[in-house]
Amino acid sequence: MPSASWTDLPAEVLAILHGGAVLPAHPLALDERRRFDQRSQRALSRYYIDAGAGGLAVGVHATQFRIREAGLYRPVLELAAQTASSWTGRPLVLIAGATGRTKEAVDEAQTARALGYHAVLLGLSAMKGASEDEIVEHCATVARHTPLIGFYLQTAVGGIALSRAFWTRFAAIENVIAIKVAPFDRYKTLDVAFGVVAAGAEARVALYTGNDDHIVPDLVTPLRIRTGKREAVIRFRGGLLGHWSVWTRSAVDLLERVRDATDAAAVPDAILALDAMVTDCNSVIFDAANAFAGCIPGCHEILRRQGLMRTVHCLDPNEVLSPGQAAGIDRLYASYPELNDDAFVRANLERWRD
Repeated sequence: MPSASWTDLPAEVLAILHGGAVLPAHPLALDERRRFDQRSQRALSRYYIDAGAGGLAVGVHATQFRIREAGLYRPVLELAAQTASSWTGRPLVLIAGATGRTKEAVDEAQTARALGYHAVLLGLSAMKGASEDEIVEHCATVARHTPLIGFYLQTAVGGIALSRAFWTRFAAIENVIAIKVAPFDRYKTLDVAFGVVAAGAEARVALYTGNDDHIVPDLVTPLRIRTGKREAVIRFRGGLLGHWSVWTRSAVDLLERVRDATDAAAVPDAILALDAMVTDCNSVIFDAANAFAGCIPGCHEILRRQGLMRTVHCLDPNEVLSPGQAAGIDRLYASYPELNDDAFVRANLERWRD
C-alpha cells in the first residue's frame, strides 16, 4: 500500500483537528456473554457524533488492547467507520489506535488506512526496553505509512518515560500531526510542549490533552515556550480522552465555553472552578484510588446506567469495578448534576439503538 501524507488529508479534517475538538476514546461494548455487542457499539458511535464530537478514536486503550488477541481489531474499527459514514454528513476525524513492535504497528496502520481512518494514535508500551533512538526509528517507520498522532501515556498504566529530546525528534517527523499528552505529570507535559517548539513544528503538530486529571487547566492555559532562540505560545487544541467517552455532550459544551473565553482573553472563574469538579469526577470514574484498576469499567458503568451499553464487562473477566466505585459514581451524580448529559441521552437513546 502506498504511503499517505498528512498533506493529503481532507482540508476539513485538518481544520477540525487544528481548530480543536472533543475526541472521545471509544469503549468496547460487550453482551452478557462477553461477545461483541454491535448494536450497543453502534449506539455509542452515534451518541458521540450527535453530542458534537469532532471525531472518534477507536482501537485505543479505552477500546481494550485485548481486542487484538480476540480478533476484534478490524471488526471494531470497521463498524465505527461505517457508522460514522452512514450517520452524519459532516466531516469527522477518524483515529485508530496502533500498538506493538514495528511490524505489528505498521500492519495495524495499514488496516486502519484501508478502512478510511485518517491517522493512527501510536502506543509505545511494547517498546519498553528499547533505546530512544530505536523508538524514534519505530515511530518514523510507522509514519511512512500514515499520518501519526503521538501518545505520551502515563507510566502507571504501562507508559514509558521519554525525554524532552525525544519529543523534539518525534515532532520533527514530517508525518506527525498531533500528540496526545497523557503522562499525568506537569513536568512531562511540558517536555512535549518544549519538544514541539524546539522542532519548529507547532503549526503542524496539534496538542491534545489526555491528562484526565488536569483537563480544564490544560485547555485554558497558554504555554509560553522558550527554547534556543525561539519563543512560541501554544495551547492544547482539545482533548482525546477516555474521560470524554462519558457525558460527552457536556464535554463539548465545556470545550465551547473554553474556546469562547480564550478567544476573549478572559477565562471566568466559573470555568476555572470546574477543574476541581471535573477532576473529582475523574478520580472516581478512573479509579485513581486503586491505581486506575477500574478505569475502563468505571466508564462502562456510566454508559450502562444511561442505556448506551448493556453491561460493564471487559474482555478480561478480572477487569471489574473496584469496591466502592459504584457508590462513588452515585456521589458524583448527586454532587455534580450539571456535568452529566443524561437528559440528552434519554431524548435520543431509542433512535441510537435502532
